[in-house]
Amino acid sequence: MIPNAEHGRLLRLATYASVGTAAVLILVKLGAWLLTGSVSVMASLLDSLMDAAASLVNLFAVRCSLRPPDIDHRFGHGKAEALAGLGQSAFIAGSAVFLSLHAVERLLNPEPLTQVGVGIAVMGFAIVATLALLAVQRHVIRRTQSTAIRADALHYATDLAANTATLVALVLASWGWPALDPLFALGIAAYILYSAYQIARDAVNLLMDREMDPQAREAILRAAAAVPGVLGVHGLRTRRSGPTPVIQLHLALADGLPLIEAHRVSLAVEAALLDLMPGADVIIHQDPVSLGLEGEVT
Repeated sequence: MIPNAEHGRLLRLATYASVGTAAVLILVKLGAWLLTGSVSVMASLLDSLMDAAASLVNLFAVRCSLRPPDIDHRFGHGKAEALAGLGQSAFIAGSAVFLSLHAVERLLNPEPLTQVGVGIAVMGFAIVATLALLAVQRHVIRRTQSTAIRADALHYATDLAANTATLVALVLASWGWPALDPLFALGIAAYILYSAYQIARDAVNLLMDREMDPQAREAILRAAAAVPGVLGVHGLRTRRSGPTPVIQLHLALADGLPLIEAHRVSLAVEAALLDLMPGADVIIHQDPVSLGLEGEVT
């Protein structure tokens, strides 16, 4: 488990890098669109504008999520990350719809492209910048398991695909196939919309306290059952609150076990679960084995 100060530093690094990258890409893509008139470049510019808005939402949400528990929020502010994810999905879905309408209009009323070489150079720069940002974000995700940064990385991965598609469209236009430009824009819009759905689904799962995946639950049960003195495990409930895994379970212990020994066994189970999921919030209830729970694992 990384220290809280390091956790916060990594999250801030990822959010500042995201906002800074989006701002730079907006400037260079705006210039490329004004020079080329390409609807694919306009699509990529619009996507970067949405990225900047979403990244700003993410920045404030992460700052909120890092605040410690207070009198009104005893479990902390981790779900602010999921709210940011919902905000991002709304921004991204809106940009996809707007882009689709513009691409259809360009299909019905085609216009020639100009300065295609400039557009190609700008999109190449955008791809390199996005790859650098994704490298930073993936490092932060590995260390923090942040939902907000994972959502941000997902839509920047979508940007990478969109930028690549735009680059291909411009190259094809330079070879004499300008009509493919709005078709590529429609494909980009469809991919952006799918990305918005993924982000919204993950955010809703977090807000609705969805159970962890079966593999994670099985690992928790095995770790708890392996502690000496544990005769059974049942009543497992799991969820996530931002980056914090929340685990609740019941242990079946011997009827005559002294309270201090039952407490020691519970602490050993908690330590095993924290080794498995650092930073988890673990709540354990102890049941006497005479209730018929010996060996039960659910």
